[in-house]
Amino acid sequence: MGRMHSKGKGISRKSLPYRRTPPSWCKVSAEQVTTEILKFAKKGYPPSRIGVELRDSIGIPQVQQITGSKILRILKVKGEAPTLPEDLYSLIKKAVTIRKHLEKNRKDKDSKFRLILIESRIHRLARYYKIKKYLPPNWKYESATASTLLA
Repeated sequence: MGRMHSKGKGISRKSLPYRRTPPSWCKVSAEQVTTEILKFAKKGYPPSRIGVELRDSIGIPQVQQITGSKILRILKVKGEAPTLPEDLYSLIKKAVTIRKHLEKNRKDKDSKFRLILIESRIHRLARYYKIKKYLPPNWKYESATASTLLA
């Protein structure tokens, strides 16, 4: 499948081990993993960064193998899930930084064009999340109030 706003077709993907049980060298219990996930969530880390921190600092290969559920599902059960989906949040953050850049550099036509592409991706993703009921049906992206969504 091709990219939305570029030429690449991209076949890069992650390859998880076939076994769904945790490796024998991993001696961490599911309760310990859950408390670590909640600790990182309280610091404001998104789910992908929580997974990276667990892998790098504690040595947990896959949360789903140990706990039986993914990081975002654990956060939803505990009521700590982020209000915006992570990919939408990062796109909005990128659009806000480009808009801030354009305030200083008005003649930067390339950034203006890239901002249009990013905002079209935001609208497309928001439409998908409204259909899937991750966002309320009256949610709307507005560039003027976008920086308040990030706070």
